[in-house]
Amino acid sequence: MIRDSASGRRRPHSVVAAAVCVVLLLVAAVALRHFVAQPFRVPSASMEPVLAPGDVILADRSERGTAHRGAIVVFDGSGYFAPSAADGDRYWVKRVIGVGGDHVQCCTSAGELTVNGDPLEEPYLPVGTVPSEIDFDLVVPEGRMFVLGDNRGDSTDSRHLLGAPGGGMIPVERVVGEVDRRVWPLPRAGAL
Repeated sequence: MIRDSASGRRRPHSVVAAAVCVVLLLVAAVALRHFVAQPFRVPSASMEPVLAPGDVILADRSERGTAHRGAIVVFDGSGYFAPSAADGDRYWVKRVIGVGGDHVQCCTSAGELTVNGDPLEEPYLPVGTVPSEIDFDLVVPEGRMFVLGDNRGDSTDSRHLLGAPGGGMIPVERVVGEVDRRVWPLPRAGAL
């Protein structure tokens, strides 16, 4: 401690003040990541052209544990999409196609997916991509979601796990957050 000559009071040492600032910044960063937004790096081409490998996205943590049709979400796929978190494939990013109670079917005579009998408009699919080469007709159980990658020809998603435990349906409670922004690379940064 250093004494202030004018008042005779002690001033905190600059090292102590810097340490307090660093601790406060770390606490703020952890709080932001846990309660506001969490960054993730896109590992594969399964969500192209919207998301490319290497993109860094932010998952809105206020949306954790929720899912609605059309949203891009990050979820914990351990035990559903990956045998274990040790495989490095714990978190997945996919588009929600159906939620609890939805009847999802592929495909109509025109080659479209339907949700509750209505054709699903999918402007995000790459040009020339068919909605699915795997036929399915299912009802999503309550509390679960049916997810697909936008790059259907290069995506492991709910379609591929229909016979696996959970039937490819992910518990909504596993949603880490809804993806609303890409932050890297800078030329592609912005809201989705």
